[in-house]
Amino acid sequence: MKTRSTLWRLLAVLFSFALVAAACGDDDDGGDDAGGDGGGDDSAETVASDFDLSGQSYAVGSKDFTEQIILGEILVQALEAAGADVDNQVNLGGTVQNRDALLAGDIDMYWEYNGTGWQVHLEQPDPSFDSEQLTADVRELDKEENGIEWIGRSPFNDTYGFATPPDVGPITLEEMAQMIEEDDSLTVCLESEFPTRDDGLVLFEDEYGVEVPESQIEILDTGVIYQETASGNCDFGEVFTTDGRIAGLDLNLVEDPGVFILYNVSLTLPTDVYETAPEAFDALVEAILAPLDEETMTELNRRRDIEGEDAADIAADFLAENGIA
Repeated sequence: MKTRSTLWRLLAVLFSFALVAAACGDDDDGGDDAGGDGGGDDSAETVASDFDLSGQSYAVGSKDFTEQIILGEILVQALEAAGADVDNQVNLGGTVQNRDALLAGDIDMYWEYNGTGWQVHLEQPDPSFDSEQLTADVRELDKEENGIEWIGRSPFNDTYGFATPPDVGPITLEEMAQMIEEDDSLTVCLESEFPTRDDGLVLFEDEYGVEVPESQIEILDTGVIYQETASGNCDFGEVFTTDGRIAGLDLNLVEDPGVFILYNVSLTLPTDVYETAPEAFDALVEAILAPLDEETMTELNRRRDIEGEDAADIAADFLAENGIA
């Protein structure tokens, strides 16, 4: 009996310990859940969640090429995450269509480039080659003349440039000019308007005192230029410097010391639209643009142009990775 009694006492003690352990386990689980919920809440906190734009309605436009479409989708989703009702007019058309729609009130905002603002919209000569100064100049004059705000400024500069085939380069624009002068068999592939644009071929020719002979120029559509340069049929191809096809096709970007005009992006919107939620616009635009250096913007573009990913999916990934929405 003594042995059996001892056994029962031992079992009782073990049972008590089991109850305590279970209770502690429940507490721990509850703590983990609470911590998890808290952690989940913390991790769910985003830039967009700091603002309540419910009741606000905005129409968002964009130009009709990859970079603009991705930026437009990023903005649409960020505003929606903050509670706004958004009319998605991304991929609206070209520069003129978007600017006219903005001024007419058909859209409330779209991303625009400082070089385009200065030369095209404001028709001003001699843009600054300092990106901060150029944006400041555009911001001041466009607000004064047209009541348009320019919010933020991207680190990336999507300007004109040249690329060479994968097995050529990297070289500089100066070296490119020397090669063209010394070898009349080299082909320079350009879009139709680039030879006559004030911010086009003339800047390269004036800087290095070279005139590209018409016999060495081949006019092609934008997309064709990248493919033909990659295959070696174009010795030099006109490109946009953050285009995803540069990396996707292993092209080498010709190094520009500052010849071509700057094209950093800002959000443009009328002052009365901006004033509906100035703190939200400032914070969201800053959060969106801060990570967008040339390498990052090029990679986002590459995912659509080369991998064929949907722009909305690319935008959602970007917003999540950067804690924006």
